Amino acid sequence: MATSIDVSDLNIYYGDFLAVEGVTIPIAARSVTAFIGPSGCGKSTFLRSLNRMHEVVRGARVEGKVLVDGEDLYGDDVDPVDVRRMVGMVFQRPNPFPTMSIYDNVLAGQRLNSKRMKKTDADDAVERALRSAGLWAEVKDRLDRPGSGLSGGQQQRLCIARAISVEPEVLLMDEPCSALDPISTIVIEDLIHELKAQYTIVIVTHNMQQAARVSDTTAFFNLAGVGMPGRLVEHGATEKIFSNPDESATEAYIQGRFG
Repeated sequence: MATSIDVSDLNIYYGDFLAVEGVTIPIAARSVTAFIGPSGCGKSTFLRSLNRMHEVVRGARVEGKVLVDGEDLYGDDVDPVDVRRMVGMVFQRPNPFPTMSIYDNVLAGQRLNSKRMKKTDADDAVERALRSAGLWAEVKDRLDRPGSGLSGGQQQRLCIARAISVEPEVLLMDEPCSALDPISTIVIEDLIHELKAQYTIVIVTHNMQQAARVSDTTAFFNLAGVGMPGRLVEHGATEKIFSNPDESATEAYIQGRFG
């Protein structure tokens, strides 16, 4: 299912404000790409542009191209709903639907897409998604209980199950471990390693150690000053970015001299 992403000369605007400028980056299929950089440098904005989620803010628009398997996500005939089905997202804080059971949370995406399923097919889809998210063994005997009753780490894995139940090609994760305890963080990181065999994964993280642990490629974003647009400074193999980056700003950020 996984496929590559090619971004060319992408500018992201909110009204007249240029938030992110001139991003060009290839994102390889079946790999983990980490976006790092100081707060306010456009990492999450750029991440959300990869499935047009930023468009929920009035006045948002882009210039440039985002190609997924050669198809421009911003083409005139492309429906943003179809984009978000193909490119799923997991947010910073676990957000299971509080009035829904674990079972119904997993199926929420498919039902929002008006996809009717037989009970046996729905059962299979729930089990498959929960197994993929490493949660099945923990919840299989309480699928009818509210998803909000799970622990924080379990809720985040439930959200991952919900995202992958619609069988996307790409999975975006915006600081998925920032609200979790260290043990839950390790579980999510291990899960990311497993999921990249099937999905193209892009993750935003402020945790340098996490980026080094989970990603194959790292992209460093920065901005020249307050009110200036975020820019992609450099990207490359994670080992190189963390050991021998090309740009002095990247080295300074990784070493904790700013940010």
